[in-house]
Amino acid sequence: MACMEVQEHFYQDDPRSGHRDAKTTLPGVNYFFIGNGYIQAAVQVCTSGEGTPLGLLIMDPERLGPKRGGLSFDPAAGLEATMTRVRAAPKEIAPRPGRVRVSWTEQKSVPAVDILWGENEIEVRERFFCPDRRSGRLVRKIKVRNLGGRPAPINITTGLKDGLISRAFRLPAGGSREVFVEYKIIRKGAAADVSLGWVVKASISYEAASYWKRTASCRFQSDILDHFFRASKYQLPAAVSAQGRMDGSIWQYNREWARDQALVATGLTLSGHFEPARTILGRLFSRFVTDEGDAIDSSERRPYEECELDQNGVLLWALETYVNWTGDLDLARTHWPKVKAAARFPLKDIYVHKPSGLLHNKREFWERHSVHGVEDGMELAYQFWVSCGLASGARLARRLGKNREAADWGEASQKIRKAILFDKKFGMVERSGFIKRRTVSGKVQEDLNPQPGSGLPAGVPLFEKGRHLLNPDTSAAFPIMLEFIDPKGDLAAKTLRGLEKLWNQGWSGGGYGRYHVSSEPDSPGPWPFPSLFVARAYFEAGRDARVWRVLRWMNTMPGAEAGSWFEFYGSRPVPPYPQVGIIPWTWSEILTLLVHHVLGVRPGWRTLLLKPRLLSGLNQAEASLRLRQNRLDIAVRREEGGEKPGMIWNGKFLPFRDGGWRIRIPEKNAQATIIQPR
Repeated sequence: MACMEVQEHFYQDDPRSGHRDAKTTLPGVNYFFIGNGYIQAAVQVCTSGEGTPLGLLIMDPERLGPKRGGLSFDPAAGLEATMTRVRAAPKEIAPRPGRVRVSWTEQKSVPAVDILWGENEIEVRERFFCPDRRSGRLVRKIKVRNLGGRPAPINITTGLKDGLISRAFRLPAGGSREVFVEYKIIRKGAAADVSLGWVVKASISYEAASYWKRTASCRFQSDILDHFFRASKYQLPAAVSAQGRMDGSIWQYNREWARDQALVATGLTLSGHFEPARTILGRLFSRFVTDEGDAIDSSERRPYEECELDQNGVLLWALETYVNWTGDLDLARTHWPKVKAAARFPLKDIYVHKPSGLLHNKREFWERHSVHGVEDGMELAYQFWVSCGLASGARLARRLGKNREAADWGEASQKIRKAILFDKKFGMVERSGFIKRRTVSGKVQEDLNPQPGSGLPAGVPLFEKGRHLLNPDTSAAFPIMLEFIDPKGDLAAKTLRGLEKLWNQGWSGGGYGRYHVSSEPDSPGPWPFPSLFVARAYFEAGRDARVWRVLRWMNTMPGAEAGSWFEFYGSRPVPPYPQVGIIPWTWSEILTLLVHHVLGVRPGWRTLLLKPRLLSGLNQAEASLRLRQNRLDIAVRREEGGEKPGMIWNGKFLPFRDGGWRIRIPEKNAQATIIQPR
């Protein structure tokens, strides 16, 4: 087992060396990710002029690496060669910073990035998409239109690194022509390269079109929500290789986490991407859970005191979520020895705090440990997720006829839950709401005091003078967002009041820090996916203005146009820390907010809970979701003209219920119309 070292995430990828395109956080940049598991690409649109205005970074999804490690990245020229140039004699035109229009679209149901640019009476429309599901191919469709009154000789040039290809033709006045470029991953043993060439046409395969038609579709009559849903549904599977590999933060860590990928599998499941979700979960239980039951984090196996215990719970919870949506109990059956090991691992004597029954070690949810000043103690996130995961494991065990495990894990789950909420000395509740951490003596750990000689970079908040506070922490939102407690009760209200201290702490413009900035060993700044934890909690608490505040803040941040957000927004000591990358987990949080919370679709094994609630400002929402082997079409709207609130389920009216409706899982396509009171 590898010891937890501060230098583990130190890198020497200095964006000041080499071409400026090596910098991930270029001013005015958006990255549109497309891929099919065999090829991964980011269409870079940069409006500031500091990076290539329209570049294409092609990557091998099975090999994680920094941005400059992409297959189409040239050390000297960056992505410049990948830009299309059009010569319409006597002038040559190319995309210019700030003069490129870009949007998500579909090519026969398959996600595509649509680009429009041009000048001097020449209009160029480019479209990027993966035409199939089984090969490492990416197509670039280039359509040139002559808007002038005279015929024009046209020469199109694009390329990869130092290799260029050209195509020449003549366009009549008002005429247009389409040409197609194909990029293809070429494998050479363990290595990979990319080739490009002109192709006559690139049709979408029937398999690819059928696959994307099966995925979920949602419309909320909100530009923000519709854009966030589409961008997340399109890009989340593009971050995952055909074998289930995924960087925890694209270009940043080049490492994998069982927790992050399990939650990504959840987002994939809710949005109808059942197949990659199954691949991820199968790989996690096969390769990321040891025979002993500990789960891999940051591509490492840890000593006992530094295991991220929440990962075991998240894995079990995500597996049950997948099984309930898909009906695929065979996945749990196939991997049962590892499922059992993952459930038992946190219950080892080394973790169980005998006076309380809670779990203790020397690592916290955000990966700080003893070097940072974390004392041996109980972490709220570990208790919560292990309790939830054991409950999920117990239900799965019962379905598989494993009655002894079902009883043992169900009892352990309830014991931890009871201790979290009601143990007066060791529980995770104080007068201010949920606390983050308590030492084994029962004292709330309020501060971090980093060890001298830790090797952490100078200038980060954790080394400034004064106290370094552990509370509040956005992980306190977990029990609220998943209704572990009453989200509208006093405990939830107190906790959410405390979390408000994390909004705009040391910066302006919005967003929650992941925890109190004074204990940050990195740089101060807001984090999108922890902000979504809080937004999900506020949704369940009925505090819609705070939900919208998070969503509107995200819609103003760099990357919002593509719907691909950086891990956090702030300056960072690079190196030794890595450049900030794009977090796939954020897409999963968005999909879960919209499907689980807003649409309120929550399948169990035999029953389906429908508990939708429109956010304030929304009057209706529609969705077609993949559920088991069928479709669930759901429409939610507010009552009009004295209508009676309730649900029309397959033609039958059911009176309105504040807690939703629990019905049998449909065995064929089903339709629900929910009329909500105003």
